[in-house]
Amino acid sequence: MTTAERYAGFATRETRGVSPAYERLALAVSRDDELLALIDALPPAKRQPNLLFAVVRLLGGPVEGPSAFHDYTVANWLAIEAEIRTRATQTNEAGRCAVLLPVLAALPQPLALLEVGASAGLCLYPDRYAYRYGDRLLGDGAPVLDCAITGAAPPARLPEVVWRAGLDLNPLDVTDPADVAWLDALIWPEHTHRRERLRAAVKVAAADPPLLVRGDLVDDLPALAALAPPGATLVVFHTSVLYQVPAPRRDAFVELVRTLPGHWIANEDPDVLSHAALPEQPGGAFHNVLALDGRPLAWTRGHGQAITWFA
Repeated sequence: MTTAERYAGFATRETRGVSPAYERLALAVSRDDELLALIDALPPAKRQPNLLFAVVRLLGGPVEGPSAFHDYTVANWLAIEAEIRTRATQTNEAGRCAVLLPVLAALPQPLALLEVGASAGLCLYPDRYAYRYGDRLLGDGAPVLDCAITGAAPPARLPEVVWRAGLDLNPLDVTDPADVAWLDALIWPEHTHRRERLRAAVKVAAADPPLLVRGDLVDDLPALAALAPPGATLVVFHTSVLYQVPAPRRDAFVELVRTLPGHWIANEDPDVLSHAALPEQPGGAFHNVLALDGRPLAWTRGHGQAITWFA
């Protein structure tokens, strides 16, 4: 896939109907030879639309209009490039807990949670947030995570979590304003509700910081999993992470995680983590597949705003 195709695909597949500003930008970049030449000089893993747009936002650049974005990006490319080369897309969307919760609540309790690609660990607190599935409110924490649910009843309880840990190549610290600023920059321009949710989730994590380990999802996973307390159900999970992992390493992770005790929850792009014989995807937006121990269960929206269970 060329960089132009990647940006055009991002516009039509991920941002259409979700972020008009990023849809406009991505389409414009896909047709902008000057910007494409700059982006193509980056390593392939650093050419992501989300990464470029977030860095420009972090530096205070304009992301509402393609013309202003082009001029700013070209004029400030050295600073933008330096940031891109040292950062990764680490969107830590606490809203994704709403699509994980039904599976987590159904597993044998209590749970020991281990998130791969944890970023700042905000998805390690599914027991501390509140949830609204249609007219059903569950929990009394903050933030309140809204999720449309189709094909099954909402969960009836919150999980009991006795241990939580995360593994990431570059874990972020919720008590560091610079790291929180990067998390904010990764949120799409129009999504004020997600910024409010981020601030509330950061307060939860900062009050009781999780164990976050800098490490590789294959080399360092077994040692971290071994720290889970006996008597708790180990749950290794990840959401929208594996697209950043090269295919051979991704295959090695899948092979490894199947050997660990407990359970494995994946919430990933079906083009990245494939499953046989999936039902037709709901129309109108990009969806991930929620799977338990390799068995696909439901379609989910990227920020946790909806879950559609398979029949």
